[in-house]
Amino acid sequence: MSWIVTGGAGYIGSHVVRALADAGLSPVIVDNLSSGVASFAPEGVPFVQGSILDRDLMEKTLREHAAEGVIHVAGFKYAGVSVQRPLHTYAQNVDGTRIVLEAMQAAGVANIVFSSSAAVFGTPDVSLVVEDTEKRPASPYGESKLIGEWLLRDQAAATAESDKPLRHTSLRYFNVVGSADPTVYDVSPHNLFPIVFEKLIAGETPRINGDDYDTEDGTNVRDYVHVGDIAAAHVAAAQRLAAGQSIEPAYNLGSGDGLSVRQIMDAMARVTGIDFTPEIGPRRPGDPDRIVATGELAARDLDWKMRYTVDEMVRTGWEARLRASA
Repeated sequence: MSWIVTGGAGYIGSHVVRALADAGLSPVIVDNLSSGVASFAPEGVPFVQGSILDRDLMEKTLREHAAEGVIHVAGFKYAGVSVQRPLHTYAQNVDGTRIVLEAMQAAGVANIVFSSSAAVFGTPDVSLVVEDTEKRPASPYGESKLIGEWLLRDQAAATAESDKPLRHTSLRYFNVVGSADPTVYDVSPHNLFPIVFEKLIAGETPRINGDDYDTEDGTNVRDYVHVGDIAAAHVAAAQRLAAGQSIEPAYNLGSGDGLSVRQIMDAMARVTGIDFTPEIGPRRPGDPDRIVATGELAARDLDWKMRYTVDEMVRTGWEARLRASA
């Protein structure tokens, strides 16, 4: 029995693959390498290069590898770009999830862990987000992830009386950082850590977008969670589903207190040894002061915890990025 990891050659997906392999759960990668990196796939793990939009390929892969379940990480993950490319975003994230579910039903596979996003909440009116906080996504990306959660919910209801009822959970998180393997690093041009790393490597000064927020140091506060912890939570969810244990429809993988952008910048200077004073730019429209999620439910069921300090988050990400350019 195996677990199919869609997007398993990506930054997050390849960490999930490694964690599954370490837990003895026999991962199989499906990735079209649109944003994944072939070298991120661990040696010895079966790799199916192709799109989740290819229903026949998905069903064939599920059958040939006797899949016990799917960890669905693949998707178009750029919230800002999704505003300019809504049709592409919906095709990848909504159609893709629907096709994965269709293939699962045809192949008799009934367990799925969905890699959702805290973007489903949009800009909440509360500073500490819980699972039932109102969902008001502010981008096609956030909307597509929320629709993905609805698809799982509705398919579970539709198959509840069948011999293979769908069992599922969705994991929501904000900013994933760091590295749990020195050969894997965040390649996104839109995330804070790689943006700062590239600036420092180029000898340029990183920028903070606004320092007049209603927070302790004036910069906005977010959850920053280590990719190794995110991967471990996906594995724990898969194990819980496979064991037939009760599971919530969704979990927030949050820190409970968050970090400010200035705290991240200070850690960057400490860890890299590059002394810099960040430039201060204007606020980005729509950026709230503080959004942080509690991880209490996930701690109860998925052994969720923050195992890395901010300096360790920076160090592991920096070392992996430097190794890539060595």
